[in-house]
Amino acid sequence: MLYFSQECGIIKRKVELRSVEHGEPAMWSELQTIKMTYHAIAQGERPWTALGDFMNYWFCYSTTQRAELIEEPLQEPVELTPELHQWAAFCAASVEYLCERYAITCPDWVSAPSYILEEPWFKGLGAHKPNVQTRLRQETPECFARRNIYCGNRIFANKYELAAEVQQRQSA
Repeated sequence: MLYFSQECGIIKRKVELRSVEHGEPAMWSELQTIKMTYHAIAQGERPWTALGDFMNYWFCYSTTQRAELIEEPLQEPVELTPELHQWAAFCAASVEYLCERYAITCPDWVSAPSYILEEPWFKGLGAHKPNVQTRLRQETPECFARRNIYCGNRIFANKYELAAEVQQRQSA
């Protein structure tokens, strides 16, 4: 995990320096919570961009504040579209998945029945193809599948942990 720590430290320092150079506050003065992430999606931000920002906070910038990143429930808009509801269910499943993986108490709000989709939702390359859907059904973690979301098992691969594993294997 040494590489993981060094990599996060380097990233944080570069962002801090860039922020100072441009007269902007450092980006972690406010946590990128899952509630903020969903709000950004509801406001039109590309979902994978918003989720990527959240993941940076979860995996790197705020690893000691993970419970704070997920404690507040999502607020679905009054004008809820089917797509926005899918992303709300995805966010709830994501929180449950990350809590299980990192041994954090899962907030109660993720268990709301409203986060279970009526129709299967397949996400990933080629997800419209029956053979890909079969694979996604087999590989998707249970907390996503229970909500009728099928996205495979690499949805939250941590690039920092993966890099550390590769470095360890190479030095062995």
